[in-house]
Amino acid sequence: MAASLQLNFKPFKPQFTHSISAPNKFSTRIRCSAATPSKSYTVTLLPGDGIGPEVISVARNALQLIASIEGIEFKFKEMPMGGAALDLTGVPLPEETLSAAKDSDAVLLGAIGGYKWDNNEKHLKPETGLLQLREGLKVFANLRPATVLPQLVDASTLKREVAEGVDLMVVRELTGGIYFGKPRGFGTNENGQEIGFNTEVYATYEIDRIARVAFETARKRRGKLCSVDKANVLEASMLWRKRVMEIASEYPDVELSHMYVDNAAMQLVRNPKQFDTIVTNNIFGDILSDEASMITGSIGMLPSASLGESGPGLFEPIHGSAPDIAGQDKANPLATLLSAAMLLKYGLGEEKAAQRIEAAVLNTLDRGYRTGDIYSAGLKLVGCKEMGEEVLKSIDSKVTAIA
Repeated sequence: MAASLQLNFKPFKPQFTHSISAPNKFSTRIRCSAATPSKSYTVTLLPGDGIGPEVISVARNALQLIASIEGIEFKFKEMPMGGAALDLTGVPLPEETLSAAKDSDAVLLGAIGGYKWDNNEKHLKPETGLLQLREGLKVFANLRPATVLPQLVDASTLKREVAEGVDLMVVRELTGGIYFGKPRGFGTNENGQEIGFNTEVYATYEIDRIARVAFETARKRRGKLCSVDKANVLEASMLWRKRVMEIASEYPDVELSHMYVDNAAMQLVRNPKQFDTIVTNNIFGDILSDEASMITGSIGMLPSASLGESGPGLFEPIHGSAPDIAGQDKANPLATLLSAAMLLKYGLGEEKAAQRIEAAVLNTLDRGYRTGDIYSAGLKLVGCKEMGEEVLKSIDSKVTAIA
């Protein structure tokens, strides 16, 4: 079964040390000699909408190849979610999909949403299905790494000296705060005007458990944790800061600092290398992790893992469904491939298999292959399918490299 979150996981960090020459062809010889599967995992695939099916297809192929090399068996269950589920069943998260996800060892999601459903009522929006899935799986800790790869430093919109060497992790609380707080809804004020309202609310246990995940993450990185809040204005943030400081006493080896969210947003583009691990609430984490992703050059490069205390984790690229390029073979599948690596590492405890994907992604970039979002002159512009094929070649070439 899936490895549960025991607060002793290793933080995601791409392996920069593996390098191989370009393979001559996609070999089948080694795959045929792979060991008989000794471990079996069930993985629920949720392709979703837009470019989701394209990038999930690439990740599935990579996982199948990794399985043949590592002596693993994957049983894939592909289920509808988001807009695709709305069109098929009338709801964004069918009960059958949630049940399949709960019964699996890990869940890999592509992307959800699109213009087609923008005018739907809230309960019939694809994004509602994602919130329901997170709540149903009880995945409260969202880990979003933002690492500027050496091969892509010039793809960042920041100056080279600012972007080079950035390696940070945003730990976002995922199932509380303003996205889930009650009361919420619509009404009228004393003047008869229509109002919309939401509640930012956190209980002590919600803050404590995400703080511990963040401290454990920082302990295994560079030992620095920055807690981001708005404690000068918001009562929920005042409690947040108080509890984080309490939990800090359990981790004397981790250097804790605090930053207001507006300053944190500024500092991420002014001097992102000052950050190691950031912990923050749901809405601030949503915004800051997307901002951090652009430091790396493209939102199409960044994976994420959503973990709970037990049960399957949810792994997904942080990019959206990109309906404007859907079906055109223009999507960047690397964030989904790296999400599959996080699935192997965090969800299944298959560290070696995860390293194969990480190393293959870096090797493919070393060989000059780029999708449009990370392309620069002189390199090889490819589409989603070809990028996936090149990563598969690199994976296949690394059978002896990582053994």
